[in-house]
Amino acid sequence: MSEIVIIDSGQLALSLRLPALGMPEILSFGAEPVEADPLFEIERSSRVNGMDIAVPSNVLLPTGGMGFFGWPAIAGHRGGRDFVAQFGGWTVLRDGNQTVLKAIDSVAKLGIAITLTAHASGLISMATELSNLGDADYQLDRCMAATVLAPAGDVQVMSFTGIWGREFQTRRELLGNGTWIQESRRGRTSHDRFPMLFIESEAQIFGVTLGFSGNHQMVIDRTDDGQRLVHLGELFEPGEIVLKPGESYRSPVAYAGADSQDFHAFVRDELTQWPGGKMTPRPVTLNTWEGNYFDHRMDSLKAQATATAELGIERFVLDDGWFGKRDNDTTSLGDWDIDARKYPDGLKPLVDHVTGLGMQFGIWFEPEMVNPVSELYKAHPDWALTIEGRPVLESRTQLVLDLTRPEVSDYLFGKIDAVLSNHAVSYIKWDMNRDLTHAAGRDGKAKTAAQTRAVYALMDRIRAAHSNVEIESCASGGGRIDYGALKRTHRVWTSDCTDALERLEIQRGASVFVPPEILGSHISASPNHQTGRRHTLAFRALVAIAYHLGVELNPLELTDEERDELKVYIETYKRLRDLFHAPGASFRMEPLDGRYVWGAASAEKIVVIVAQGPQMVGEQPAPLRLPDEVTQFGGRWRIKTVLPAEPQFIRISDGQKALLSGAVTFALSSAGLAGLPLPMLTPESALLLELEPIKGGKTHG
Repeated sequence: MSEIVIIDSGQLALSLRLPALGMPEILSFGAEPVEADPLFEIERSSRVNGMDIAVPSNVLLPTGGMGFFGWPAIAGHRGGRDFVAQFGGWTVLRDGNQTVLKAIDSVAKLGIAITLTAHASGLISMATELSNLGDADYQLDRCMAATVLAPAGDVQVMSFTGIWGREFQTRRELLGNGTWIQESRRGRTSHDRFPMLFIESEAQIFGVTLGFSGNHQMVIDRTDDGQRLVHLGELFEPGEIVLKPGESYRSPVAYAGADSQDFHAFVRDELTQWPGGKMTPRPVTLNTWEGNYFDHRMDSLKAQATATAELGIERFVLDDGWFGKRDNDTTSLGDWDIDARKYPDGLKPLVDHVTGLGMQFGIWFEPEMVNPVSELYKAHPDWALTIEGRPVLESRTQLVLDLTRPEVSDYLFGKIDAVLSNHAVSYIKWDMNRDLTHAAGRDGKAKTAAQTRAVYALMDRIRAAHSNVEIESCASGGGRIDYGALKRTHRVWTSDCTDALERLEIQRGASVFVPPEILGSHISASPNHQTGRRHTLAFRALVAIAYHLGVELNPLELTDEERDELKVYIETYKRLRDLFHAPGASFRMEPLDGRYVWGAASAEKIVVIVAQGPQMVGEQPAPLRLPDEVTQFGGRWRIKTVLPAEPQFIRISDGQKALLSGAVTFALSSAGLAGLPLPMLTPESALLLELEPIKGGKTHG
């Protein structure tokens, strides 16, 4: 009987049968594993004019040829030969929660190792290593990291699209009979094609994501029996991966999980590597960009830092404009020396002032880019990724440095290390503001894959040298949010758009795979710098408060009234952040008639944030029915706190006033069944409800 291999995380189980020859057959992928059974050994038969010996189609990483007619997950050749791979002689190596399947193709002289891990969070991860065992080069055209199985019947895929300033827009579509493909060739995770999907059917729901920040592809291929193979992996440029004899290609890691909470748990418990080994409460952050842009004046920045500390803010981040002759975005990227015109005594007086106020100091870098107008480019124009004879294509007046060259990586490390070593820096905002185009090295060959890994290597090197420094991943906002980046960083800048109305959908989408404490969300000025919209401070603050809260404005420009109000929201965040960011506490609901609802819940406290985006269509808002993950705590509750003190309601009844004042107690189960009858909010306004349980005593309502 064939060997059955089971990868069981407790939430998901992948059951595989290892054949004598061919790829592992996926017997099941879902909540329950299978047990060995003679049914799995029965040979199948094809139609009369089909293959005389039928080949299973629901296999892990199908190779194509040899009777498989679907989309091959592995493809390559050796000078036009060895274009078919057929592995056999499978061995199984187990080490704790990790299983490695190994096999060899003795004809094509290839070796494969598939690493499968069952994580305590409930995720299953998979990665592929392909080795050239021959004595000639092997060109690898495709090698997916993972394959999982989706059921037959009606299956819906939820994907994410967007643009700069409007990332993580969810899209749902019903899969048809053909092959569904999403590819990104931007050289970074991208704003429009995130490597994240949720697969939904009547029988099953699960999500998949690829932990990689470069070119990638996701493919859903329908098999003959109506089921679907879901493949995730890196997308290669032509001729990009050529394995010399003895060399191996290692794929990124792909992940599958049953729900958002499992993905969140994995990011919290395994993926993110915190200084000191544990996440500290996420500090309220002021970022200087929208309050100053390139206008850096020491006296003003010190005054802003003082005002920032008085607001209760805990981290001060100096954004773009402190280096070279950086008076605008056309110059000086690559010249990572402190601008003596703006900082005649260096950065130390500002850093010392900030830290003396009890705040952390952070600083902005964009290491991967260079401006043609810079001292670095003048000295080393050959350091940019270009193709000889082709036009030099700028984006945002930037070119991309070839980090695969050791001298380039060493130069960047030296410059960053000098700033970090000579100043009390606790935080780096690591930016990356353009896509990669015609990214070739000195040999004219594609370098996108190698460039992505070189960026990782530079991040790893900096973290090793400065283990107490946290890093934020920013790429024109949310252009590099993935599990490959998150393995090396501690926060992501969710979007360059700080407009609270736009952020409702951006943050809802990003929250599917990323926990709230990782998602940077800032209170910015009104009118908003990206859209021109005007919003109340309450709306701006409440849309941001459940995430990693920050402020993106010049605090010296606030009125006394605004300053006092902002203090209230900062104090509220500090009081509630342990709940907002607690494992398993956060929840979010599907928008209904323009109403967005999210928050966090425990047995001791429930916080519900309600935000109205566009005007409601309904004459009355539907009662807010709390989800099961909230009502599970049971008991009787009441509303303890409402922020702002006077929400922007269109109309409110006496009963609703009593409910919001805390005069009415209610069974939490009723809040799930009948719902909370909240008043209708005006468009682009919000409120926060803080609920407390009633412990003993007489209740009414």
